[in-house]
Amino acid sequence: QVQLVESGGGLVQPGGSLRLSCATSTNLFIIRTMGWYRQVPGKQRELVATITPGGSANYADSLKGRFIISRDNAKHTVYLQMNSLKPEDTAVYYCSERRRDDSTYWGQGTQVTVSS
Repeated sequence: QVQLVESGGGLVQPGGSLRLSCATSTNLFIIRTMGWYRQVPGKQRELVATITPGGSANYADSLKGRFIISRDNAKHTVYLQMNSLKPEDTAVYYCSERRRDDSTYWGQGTQVTVSS
């Protein structure tokens, strides 16, 4: 059974920062990428960023420069550092784990609200 444990969401003012964490119980050898997606009501879930076990990162073009994804393989954890947050970044952020067999697993989601 896959367990993705997310943490770090919350309320932040515009211009502020948050760091999300996602820990997996999966053996890293079978993981292709881990990452983050986000979703707002009425819209499709969209890519934020993903990262391979080797550290190669992929970002949504609109978020490059503000969001940084990283990983600590020893802790089986992926992080998303979100800077210069805007109200339009408000969403539920989901951790994803894509395996080498192309199966994908999701965390329970964590709410990020950017508001003054």
